Amino acid sequence: MNKIITNNRLMSVDVLRGFDLLMIIVADRFFYNLNAAAKIDFTKSLADQFEHPEWLGFHFYDVIMPLFLFVVGVVIPFSLGKRNAASNQNVYAHIFRRFIILFILGWIVQGNLLFLDISKFHIFSNTLQAIAVGYLFSCIAYLNLSKKGRYIFFAVCLILYAVLLSVPDFFGHHFELLPNKNLSIYIDQQVFGRFYDQTQYSWLLTGLGFTATTLSGLFAGELLLSSMPRPKIALYLAVIGIITFSISLLIGIWHPIIKKIWTSSFVLFSSGISFVLLALFYWIIDVKGYTKWAYPFKVIGVNAIAAYVGSHVFNFSLIAKQVFYGFEQFTGSYYDAFCDLAGFGILYFILWYMHKNKTYIKV
Repeated sequence: MNKIITNNRLMSVDVLRGFDLLMIIVADRFFYNLNAAAKIDFTKSLADQFEHPEWLGFHFYDVIMPLFLFVVGVVIPFSLGKRNAASNQNVYAHIFRRFIILFILGWIVQGNLLFLDISKFHIFSNTLQAIAVGYLFSCIAYLNLSKKGRYIFFAVCLILYAVLLSVPDFFGHHFELLPNKNLSIYIDQQVFGRFYDQTQYSWLLTGLGFTATTLSGLFAGELLLSSMPRPKIALYLAVIGIITFSISLLIGIWHPIIKKIWTSSFVLFSSGISFVLLALFYWIIDVKGYTKWAYPFKVIGVNAIAAYVGSHVFNFSLIAKQVFYGFEQFTGSYYDAFCDLAGFGILYFILWYMHKNKTYIKV
């Protein structure tokens, strides 16, 4: 078995990140267009799983964003552990710089910054900005709290957010009954004003949930860095994931799983799935040493920021339509789905070339 850790880096984490990015940058659009062409029950089921439910409940696609935050948390003990010799000032400068860059990239991707039109601008409305918030507070907790203190902080985030969402009669009904009528969205509307993104998603108060999700990844990262044998680590990750998942279903009876406002039960539900996925990838790659299949995912995962921002700023499906326009006569109604895959192929080639030349975009 090859040793997978290089420069304090686990290949399984990069591969899991790459798998997550693949779902974000191509899968949803591809399955939608595939179903539009095929129009059969199987493709409809796939397309439905790559759309968020209207309000209550959970689809596979709902795990993608929290998995992104979770993996960011996993890396925190690795990255900050390497900086333990640096001064606190340098460490915090790095953390805040990364927070600011992620927030600006979020404005570019979904905050409509590139429109250069203030009426289209949204202050807080993107996955990268959710990551920025979760990363900032998780790093501060990692640097300043004991392990027990971090667990308490995690619990406080979940309990406080659940209590605030459940303020009796704040809107005259329970928060889960109607979209747009809950404390979290109300705070966004009041604070952001005309810069609110006018969706059913919440961001500001939901930072408690973003932080808790990132912290759950941080706990997994600490386990990965422990001195336990690798098979035992994989087992612990899986067991923790299953227990967390089960607890979320129980809590969900009273505090429903709602992705759009990132309820506390949703944090536990998605974190449980993330733990299980990490256990699976870690067991296959780092315990059993099966790595060849994972290379394409690694290429995406090691340049996650380039992959995410690039796929949102540039329409690679449209670029593919310009390059492969002659294929429409052969693909017919499947042309859009074909161009989704071809566009991803163009992006993947760029990422592969960057990886081949050891060019990595980091913040």
